[in-house]
Amino acid sequence: MIDEGAAVDAGRVLAETVAAERLRIVATLIARTGDWELAEDAVQDAVARALTAWPRTGIPRNPGAWLTTAARNAAIDVLRRANTERSTMQRAAVEALIDVEHARSAAVGAVPDQSAAVLDDDRLRLIFTCCHPALSMEARVALTLRTVVGLEVDEVARAFLVSTSTMQKRLVRARAKIRDAAIPYRVPSAEQLPARTDAVLAVLYALFTEGYSGSRELVRVPLADEAIRLTRLLDALMIDAPQLPEVRGLLALMLFQHSRAAARLDADGDLVLLADQDRTRWDARMIGHGVHALAAAESARLRFDGVAGPYRLQAEIAMLHATSPSADATDFARIAELYGRLARVAPSPVVELNRAIAVSFAEGPDAGLAVVDAIDGGALDGYHLLHATIADLQRRAGRDAEALGQYQRAVELAPTEAERRFLRRRIVEVGGSPSSPR
Repeated sequence: MIDEGAAVDAGRVLAETVAAERLRIVATLIARTGDWELAEDAVQDAVARALTAWPRTGIPRNPGAWLTTAARNAAIDVLRRANTERSTMQRAAVEALIDVEHARSAAVGAVPDQSAAVLDDDRLRLIFTCCHPALSMEARVALTLRTVVGLEVDEVARAFLVSTSTMQKRLVRARAKIRDAAIPYRVPSAEQLPARTDAVLAVLYALFTEGYSGSRELVRVPLADEAIRLTRLLDALMIDAPQLPEVRGLLALMLFQHSRAAARLDADGDLVLLADQDRTRWDARMIGHGVHALAAAESARLRFDGVAGPYRLQAEIAMLHATSPSADATDFARIAELYGRLARVAPSPVVELNRAIAVSFAEGPDAGLAVVDAIDGGALDGYHLLHATIADLQRRAGRDAEALGQYQRAVELAPTEAERRFLRRRIVEVGGSPSSPR
């Protein structure tokens, strides 16, 4: 009989290991076999085996290495059953796969060659392949969400507002195009980098966002850490490219946001708003790295004689939050101004929504509501933060009855239970029942 406590511990470690290692294992298997679906299925099989084995035999000393081996063996089993010339070659490549964890252990104390690390990183190759210009933008985003970020097909389908079967077919077509068009699985040459960088930056930020404020869990630290690591690799790769300021701007933005990870949830797993967070729990060292990265981004911008791009501007906004001693001391007028500049560089209703929040703290909730009123409501109607923001501004303006309906709509749309619990508390504050129908 399996001990219940052991099963809980195994499940927790497995979840952490999958978040930290899934991308590496999938990328490595794709690099060795060229078969995207096989790689994804092999990792899922390895996770299923771990769910059964770990509570019974104990958590392995190196969970990442265990999953790598199990996924490799699952892929070999499939290829052995296929018994074709191509599968035989693929099987040989997988059988020759060196366990990355063992290699890391053997290299303890060695000083890595950063340039070699960039070129040899299968995860970066995978991201550039997902973002190849031969694929439609829709295919790039869908493939990235599925393969890089690791969302399930039904979650990707919801993001595109299509059925799961429709999205499955789109993913199959995208993988087939990569295979049939012989799209190379590699980091592009220096001449090709500029045309590919914007899409890759978007992918890396999507990866970070899924870890920092994801669709399934509010905080998934290993996934956010991986996005930061890959952005650092990209920074080393882009050292002489005009996109370097934006790469460094994105790195700074991630570091500032991630520095608050420990303070975003309380002991019960409930959401803590930025204004209410214990700032002593923010990672001061990470904030310092963010300040350095932002300064490096500005230096690179001057070197390439460019204008501040969207990631650079968002990083400056994040720095104003991260370096302010308190919520009351935050320069919201400057933040609102930066959001205005961001709206000109990268116009978006979400940017305007964030500007409305900054304006509300600089000039009052009614001023913020005026900015929200100018936003195309249809573009964000299914976005829970639109309704939560309107409700919060109405509550602060003393319009509780109007706020109630907006909070209830936000609860219906919120993707995580932690957010839903927070919104239900707000419903009670404005005189509603947390369980009452809208």
